[in-house]
Amino acid sequence: MNLRSRSCVIAAGVAVAVLAKTQACSVCGCSLSSDWGLQDYSETPGALFSLRYEYFDQDQLRAGTGTVSRHDFPLPHEEELQVSTANRNVMLQLDDAINPEWAVSIQLPYRDRSHQTIAEGDTDVSSSHARGLGDARVLVRYLPKGTLTHRWMLQVGLQVPTGRFDQDFATGPQAGERLDRGLQLGTGTTDLLAGAAWFGRPAVSWGLFTQVLLDQPLAERDAFAPGASLTFNGGVRWLNAGNLTPQLQLNIRTEDRERGVNSDRANSGGTVAFLSPGITAQFSARLGAYVFVQLPVYQRWNGLQLQPRALVITGLNCRW
Repeated sequence: MNLRSRSCVIAAGVAVAVLAKTQACSVCGCSLSSDWGLQDYSETPGALFSLRYEYFDQDQLRAGTGTVSRHDFPLPHEEELQVSTANRNVMLQLDDAINPEWAVSIQLPYRDRSHQTIAEGDTDVSSSHARGLGDARVLVRYLPKGTLTHRWMLQVGLQVPTGRFDQDFATGPQAGERLDRGLQLGTGTTDLLAGAAWFGRPAVSWGLFTQVLLDQPLAERDAFAPGASLTFNGGVRWLNAGNLTPQLQLNIRTEDRERGVNSDRANSGGTVAFLSPGITAQFSARLGAYVFVQLPVYQRWNGLQLQPRALVITGLNCRW
């Protein structure tokens, strides 16, 4: 692959990054910029289809910068004590490069989430299991002409409320009661998305990128709005001559508290930093794959929130 092709790869890859935000009740999502590892996706017009899978089990109860044990709280307790939340997410994405400078990305998530908690005043576990579409995203990116060694990218778009937010607990003392809004498949709100990225190649065998994305809910829906979030991604990868490309990312996400009568304001919002090693593989000019592990290296959460010990992300990319 020549120098120009590799620069195009980095530009297109960063532009279609999937950035999910933390929601209330510690329903976090992967903030990894996995698509940066795509290869042979150039500036020429065309379409790219991506299928991404995430798994993370939130089984660690945290407060501030440390961990706490549920066994330290007598039951019944005046606060909710969450037990676990297992997340299995699939993201479908279509990226259409209209021309070398403009492209549109559509991202549609499918969520499978099992949740267990001991509600305020209860002594037994209540549980829920939700499956269905999450909130879709539509992003437009603009890549002004750059050089072979660096380039900028701007993106703007909307997250739209395609996911349900009316699901109830299925079993336990809370059966039939409404699930917390932060644990629903969708937020119910429309969010403005805006971001920028820089990517470059300071040496023949190394690529770098930085990216920031703002997610700002525009209004409350049914007396709830998630907190605004800001996500920063940075990464380095070794551009060797083979089909396997190692990569290391730093992913930082900070989010405000929820707002509205139906929010859990006391137990929402915070900051987390992940170190994310991974590798991408190119099977042909059209087909590629990747796998990453996200490891939290810093966390600060408001109230009591469940967090995962690690996240696993894998995916396939096909260009046509």
